[in-house]
Amino acid sequence: MHVQEWLETVPALSVYILVGVVIGLESLGIPLPGEIVLISSALLASQHGEIDPVILGTCATAGAIIGDSIGYLIGRRGGKPLLTWLGGKFPKHFGPQHIAAAERSFEKWGMWAVFFGRFVALLRIFAGPLAGVLHMPYWKFLIANVLGGIVWAGGTTAVIYSVGIVAEEWLKRFSYFGLLIAVAIGLASFLVVRNRTRKAAAALEQSELAPERVPAAD
Repeated sequence: MHVQEWLETVPALSVYILVGVVIGLESLGIPLPGEIVLISSALLASQHGEIDPVILGTCATAGAIIGDSIGYLIGRRGGKPLLTWLGGKFPKHFGPQHIAAAERSFEKWGMWAVFFGRFVALLRIFAGPLAGVLHMPYWKFLIANVLGGIVWAGGTTAVIYSVGIVAEEWLKRFSYFGLLIAVAIGLASFLVVRNRTRKAAAALEQSELAPERVPAAD
């Protein structure tokens, strides 16, 4: 069976459920490729007439918001012991110095740490639990969570879907191999932007971890 024919047999409902569940579990704190699933599904929607990009984006947004909220409740109930457990499982990311930096970031940036954390892979997974552990007021967390979920999930769906539609229209006269090249270029651009965002986040983390200079005594 041709790849395109196979794609047309994928039930739209299955795609909606898969996207919502994977992104929800990732936002809850389970390391899953939510971003890859969302991008792949948005590209599929641009080629599969039965998949509605609006419903797809809505499911992705709902999964992100609900998953993050559950993660917040887990962190709220788990408290510091949860961070200790995470430090044992993921020492490169949740060592004492990283937890201290996270606490300072949440104290300094508050809601913005949750909002922008949606766009960084590691923070997207642990922003909810960390916000709960650090006792961020739920109403603040909820506002940042909802806005971040809408912008990230809805925005990613819209952008990738539009890229797929434009690429298909522009490359109608060529084979699907040409379309794959266009998609690859779009994904490469997306990865470049994401890497720059990660570097900026890493630089911020390093600045948070850097010891403060103590002025010399007179």
